[in-house]
Amino acid sequence: MAGHRVAHATLKGPSAVKEILIATALGIAAGSVWKMHHWNEQRKVRAFYDMLDKGEITVVASEE
Repeated sequence: MAGHRVAHATLKGPSAVKEILIATALGIAAGSVWKMHHWNEQRKVRAFYDMLDKGEITVVASEE
């Protein structure tokens, strides 16, 4: 009985390089989503002011 050995998985500490790479990938992904959101909002504002300059829309309520 004493001669039998059970293979156990050895626990290792966290890998600093792996954690840095994962954090970098997550940061780039989150930054890309935020930047695309920012570009969309900027496009909407630019379209609004272009329409305002052309006279297609107005911000003054009509007095009817």
